[in-house]
Amino acid sequence: MKYQIIGKNIEVTEGIKEALLKKLKRMDKYFVITDDVECRAVVRTYKNGQKVEITIFTKMMDFRAEVMDNDLYAAFDLAIDKLEGQMRKLKTRLDRRNRDGLGKSIAFENFEAEDEEYEKDEIIRTKSYLLNPMSVEEAITRMEALGHDFFMYLDDEDEMISVLYRRDNGGLGIIQAENKLK
Repeated sequence: MKYQIIGKNIEVTEGIKEALLKKLKRMDKYFVITDDVECRAVVRTYKNGQKVEITIFTKMMDFRAEVMDNDLYAAFDLAIDKLEGQMRKLKTRLDRRNRDGLGKSIAFENFEAEDEEYEKDEIIRTKSYLLNPMSVEEAITRMEALGHDFFMYLDDEDEMISVLYRRDNGGLGIIQAENKLK
């Protein structure tokens, strides 16, 4: 796995780098290691604590954990635990189905199965609707009118399927599908 450690508002010392790399090396056993697997860790410091964002990029799927704590080293541990939890959850889901697709870059034999309590993840409603071309401003207005944290629409400028969402730390974000409509 290739590692990239970035410091924002903090200088990443050798001690911080070594401690984080030691924790991240724990994750190696979960991946089929190729040049396609990369890990980026961003360490930030704020007045009210330390924040660690770890993103692992694989060919089929990305894993991301973001943790804020007063102790930087505790934040490392919490972020790694969060990533391992995401991967256990994915393993359990894929075990219920076939492992093709997403599971090709993950070494599932190194996971313990997670407890069977995923009834809350069961799809209980399916909704479909026609995506109308609209501006970002109109999408924001509609999302707020619905009281949702996200809204899917067809961007009228570039005709891309877009999802507008409310970010946990405030503000809004947009995710766009790279596939163009035919």
